[in-house]
Amino acid sequence: MTRIVTLTLNPAVDLSFSVDRLVPTRKLRCSGVRRDPGGGGINVARVLRRLGADCTALYLAGGRAGRALAELLNMERVAIDCVPIAQETRENFAVRETSTGHEYRFVAPGPQVTPMEAQGCFDRWMAFDPAPHFLVVSGSLPPGVPVDFYARIARAARAKGTRVVLDTSGDALAAALDEGVYAVKPSIDELRELTGRPLEAQAEWIEQAQRLVTRGHARIVLLTLGERGALMATEDGIDHVGGVQVPVVSAVGAGDSFVAAFVWAIDRGLPAKEALRYGVAAGTSAVLRAGTVLAQPDEIERYYRASVSADAVRTS
Repeated sequence: MTRIVTLTLNPAVDLSFSVDRLVPTRKLRCSGVRRDPGGGGINVARVLRRLGADCTALYLAGGRAGRALAELLNMERVAIDCVPIAQETRENFAVRETSTGHEYRFVAPGPQVTPMEAQGCFDRWMAFDPAPHFLVVSGSLPPGVPVDFYARIARAARAKGTRVVLDTSGDALAAALDEGVYAVKPSIDELRELTGRPLEAQAEWIEQAQRLVTRGHARIVLLTLGERGALMATEDGIDHVGGVQVPVVSAVGAGDSFVAAFVWAIDRGLPAKEALRYGVAAGTSAVLRAGTVLAQPDEIERYYRASVSADAVRTS
């Protein structure tokens, strides 16, 4: 039985490289060129695999880039379940300007997905038997997929007894939350978009996160705060785990690493507060390298233990 399934409707092959300085019209000599599998649920599955979790990545893909994506995932020994589509899987680009440390990210919209292809993905999810313990629904919807697709998946997963962890944005996020999920991981900007409020003060963040819980949209709200760590709202109240100050090379995949470590810890039976610590530790590890390298297990454990020690000092 697969314990965790990740769903990615709009995966990508992520190309990253560095240049000294971005200058228009001139040829720019690149270094540090790498290709990685990308897309929300794909990234989550990669980190879960590194942590030793039993996980399968379910995704849509097509064309030359789709074949390259499968090869990259096979190289990382990620179990995959690919639903083929006619159009080409997207390729995204991240450029790091070494003279300033700035990162520029270019994200394609993705291929046009037909109703039959989208339904094929839904049917593939329904075919998992026995039902997984967790379904991580992560990333954007490609063109052609209806905005309520994640809501339909959440409804079907709930009927199976599977816990849904949701990480998306916009109308797809709002629609899925109307169905109710186990956990949702918005950033501050995504929470602002969801609520239509500026949310400038921490008290406002907490209020809106708690409101999602009390209204039944999610049992757990994981609000990621970048270098400030993350807040967690549950029916028992609010928990906060502070961030660790590290040199940020790339933020690509930090949120996905957070989700992976959180789900891994919960699946191991750890309390939610400890899972939150693991999530923050994984997000910290992910920002240390260029490209979609993602979190590394030894660093996750190191930053987790540092968080535990910091809390012990504060409460002593």
